[in-house]
Amino acid sequence: MRRIVVALLAAFVALYVGDWTVYKVRGSPQGSVKVSQTLVVPLKGNKSEYDYLGTSDVACSASIFSQDGETPCWQLRRDQNQNTKM
Repeated sequence: MRRIVVALLAAFVALYVGDWTVYKVRGSPQGSVKVSQTLVVPLKGNKSEYDYLGTSDVACSASIFSQDGETPCWQLRRDQNQNTKM
């Protein structure tokens, strides 16, 4: 069991380092995804009000993992609706 955990951890670290290396070698490629944004305002009685804020282009990194503090583009494309709780 211990060998399996160590092997999985080593594989994860190798994948992350490889992703970072490719990201830097390619010149830190970035993209943008159009995202719909909604503000969720809590009301009395466990109710919520949803205020549509519109759409905007959000910068993202063209990588498998989050790089340089930006969400990967594949993850933003998968969930293009962002809710912000107040």
